[in-house]
Amino acid sequence: MRRSTEHQVLIFDADDTLWENNILFERVISDFLDWMNHPTLARAEVRGILDDIERANSVTHGYGTKMLLLSLRQCFEQLQERPASQEELETMTGLAVDLINHKVELMPDVPETLTVLGERHTLLLLSKGDAQEQQRKLEASRLALKFNDIYFVPEKTVDTYRTLIGRRGLDPERTWMIGNSPRSDIRPARLAGLNAVFIPHPHTWVLEHDDIDDADDRIITLRAFPDLLDHF
Repeated sequence: MRRSTEHQVLIFDADDTLWENNILFERVISDFLDWMNHPTLARAEVRGILDDIERANSVTHGYGTKMLLLSLRQCFEQLQERPASQEELETMTGLAVDLINHKVELMPDVPETLTVLGERHTLLLLSKGDAQEQQRKLEASRLALKFNDIYFVPEKTVDTYRTLIGRRGLDPERTWMIGNSPRSDIRPARLAGLNAVFIPHPHTWVLEHDDIDDADDRIITLRAFPDLLDHF
């Protein structure tokens, strides 16, 4: 695909597209598994139990640090068959200090790439999760002024994208959803009629995995974020 010279609308995911996210959660989970050091269950078995708890909690409690801490506590209590003590709760909270402090690690070349893209096209941010947590991460990233508009949503579904299309009067043929998650960024955007750019991340959360139609010519797969400049 040659670089588009026509004006486009580029909608960006945030977590694991603009900045690292899941790797920070994975560090917390790894430390939690080390701390648990369950006497009879293998590490992978404990992780499987935690994944199931997170999957259930994401439906009722959404995404983010609060949900992770709740899941860690529930996993601990399920495996220990007792409530966590105050000291144990404080230990689990301490494992997530970087998340609680909204530490942000930008992906390579993100600010520079957004600056150039913003001179050519309209840039929107569409981020899912706890709105306050996402806002604090955005502020820490110092990327807010790169976008023409910003939206925080609890979930990204086909209806989420259709609502955004209607609200802004977007032309789906000239609008692209850009992200790392097949489940949240690519499949629902395509089902809503948008184009999509998939930028895989090696640490995408397991609950965000899904199939992508390799034959779909309205999906572009890129190696890294700066490669967007070759297309837009």
